[in-house]
Amino acid sequence: MSYFHFWRTMLVLAALSCAGGPAVAAQPAGARVILLDRIVAVVNEDVITRRDLDDRMKVVSVQLREQGTPAPPADVLEKQVLDRMIYTKVQLQFAKETGLRVDDAQLDAAIARIAENNKITAARLRETLERDGVSFTKFREDIRDEIVMSRLREREVDNKITVADSEVDTLLSTLQLQDGKTEEFDLSHILVRVPEQASPEQLRDRRSRAEKALEQIKGGTDFRQVAASFSEAPDAVQGGAMGWREVTRLPSIFAETVKTMKPGEVSAIVRSPNGLHIVRVNGRRGHDAPVIVSQTHPRHILIKTSEVVSENDARERLVKLKERLDNNGDFAEIARLQSEDGSASRGGDLGWLSPGDTVPEFEKAMNGLKVGEISGPIRSPFGFHLIQVIERRNEDMSKQQQRLQARMSLREQKADEAYQEWLRQLRDKAFVELRLEER
Repeated sequence: MSYFHFWRTMLVLAALSCAGGPAVAAQPAGARVILLDRIVAVVNEDVITRRDLDDRMKVVSVQLREQGTPAPPADVLEKQVLDRMIYTKVQLQFAKETGLRVDDAQLDAAIARIAENNKITAARLRETLERDGVSFTKFREDIRDEIVMSRLREREVDNKITVADSEVDTLLSTLQLQDGKTEEFDLSHILVRVPEQASPEQLRDRRSRAEKALEQIKGGTDFRQVAASFSEAPDAVQGGAMGWREVTRLPSIFAETVKTMKPGEVSAIVRSPNGLHIVRVNGRRGHDAPVIVSQTHPRHILIKTSEVVSENDARERLVKLKERLDNNGDFAEIARLQSEDGSASRGGDLGWLSPGDTVPEFEKAMNGLKVGEISGPIRSPFGFHLIQVIERRNEDMSKQQQRLQARMSLREQKADEAYQEWLRQLRDKAFVELRLEER
């Protein structure tokens, strides 16, 4: 079947389904009717078909099996999966309407990174997928959708989140952390969403759902299975697993709840701005060792490349500057006059850098220098550099690390709450018609 013919057929099937009758293959009178496909949800001007849902169900079932998570009843899992597919649809539709695109070059680069992370080539990745019966074209489009939704969240939510120093101080004070000591918790959770301005009836319905989930857990049902059945969080099909997190990276409501709990214990129902939660502590461990970080204090001279300045031109300029430095030239003075970096006014001084503070190419070259040594021209995404290491030290970063983790926690919490509310509003604005129960 040609690509055009396929989509023409799908439109015919959609029209038949919208008219109220099942999509069937043309058959002689009295012959057996064969159901080809049908619509299980309409999302604005788009549809989700039975085949789409079945394909996604297969993927989720494999995920649950590989994780060792007992699957909930098929009809319950089906509704959970369809709900997530609808949220995906409305996000992708909004991205398209607002001009957010991921071109083929960006997609190819992302797939190359996936292959690299799995220590195989992109060609080998394709062979492996197709051998396992996964369409590489479908895989590419799924990755494209994931990138689009990630960028959409960054644009609409994450980039608008701010955390004040006073909020960090309050969190650390609330958790009563001192001298860099902290704890890590391995958690799982169940979320039952509650609308921002829920009516009393909605609140009763939502709490009843959470209470049924808690009742099943207390009755001995595997927490992961209950999460897959009841949770409305994105990690529901992973059994609600949050993994190991330092206490400073937990939402404050979770941190307060779990600090007195033992491994294996399950919390009562906890209310947050996001909804109702049930939390399970899978494990906990302490951290009281200092966080020692090797820091480097460098300075540099940067020459940028452009349409006017070629790579060879930039490299040659730095070679000549290196000769001047090797003949007792003043690094700071030359940097002030020649460097094209914002640090030029400080003589190229970059201050104390910890691992990961700069790009890998620069950091690798810097780490290979002795104190006082000046590098040759070093290529980075910014251009070409001459680097000199002024001094090195080992620094106890426990308190700084603690504040950083607390800030990250607050930011993640705010971003997650804002994202869930944004998603809810996006879905509320969409036309969604469910036809899952139709047969």
